[in-house]
Amino acid sequence: MTTRECVANRIIELCRERNMTINGLARLSALPPSTLKNIVNGVSQNPGIVTIKKLCDGLEITLIEFFDTPEFKALEQEIQ
Repeated sequence: MTTRECVANRIIELCRERNMTINGLARLSALPPSTLKNIVNGVSQNPGIVTIKKLCDGLEITLIEFFDTPEFKALEQEIQ
């Protein structure tokens, strides 16, 4: 799994946990719905940390909580 896929999966997981749509999360996070849809659908290859921070703020979680999952911990180094 790639970093991009982990980010997309985490967003979907957090929305499911909160019974929230992508559009609902976009509203809470003050982000355009298209930005989140592009991340989730793999169009955006590199979602920036500022975008992820806005998501976390909207969800009232920390960046640490966002990235503290087995999937992120299992990622292999992408620079060789």
